[in-house]
Amino acid sequence: MLKKYVIVFLISMVPLIELRGAVPVGFSSAFGDALPLIPLYITCIIGNMLPVPFIFFFARKVLEWGKDKKFIGKFFTWCLEKGEKGGKKLQETAGRGLYIALFIFVGIPLPGTGAWTGTLAASFLDMDFKKSIIAVMAGVILAGIIMGLASAGVFGALGAVLH
Repeated sequence: MLKKYVIVFLISMVPLIELRGAVPVGFSSAFGDALPLIPLYITCIIGNMLPVPFIFFFARKVLEWGKDKKFIGKFFTWCLEKGEKGGKKLQETAGRGLYIALFIFVGIPLPGTGAWTGTLAASFLDMDFKKSIIAVMAGVILAGIIMGLASAGVFGALGAVLH
């Protein structure tokens, strides 16, 4: 059982997969029995949030350093462009409600959204660290709820009832 907690914790830390991929793995019978909801959820949130301060303070600097390097330059440039594009789009869409937009951006479990991208965008926009972390954490919690409900089959059951 501990092995599966470690697996979902590590999956939660992986960019682009994050909690969105870890929750379904925790609910599945892959790597052993399904994990109980609350401990799974807490493990995934901690795993997803652990890299966030490092991303906020260091990722942009590392990406700018590596963008002209031979082997990593293309990937680092892609990451920089994604962060800048996400930040600009977030700012244009949100206006004064930037932190609410950050919360929604992170909370809706779609490919390319999440704590990594949202934090990188907040860093590019020079947003306040504390407010950004709160918005990102609230978004991660929302994404966890949505993925938990989806993994438990709630959306499928609602669809069957409504049709």
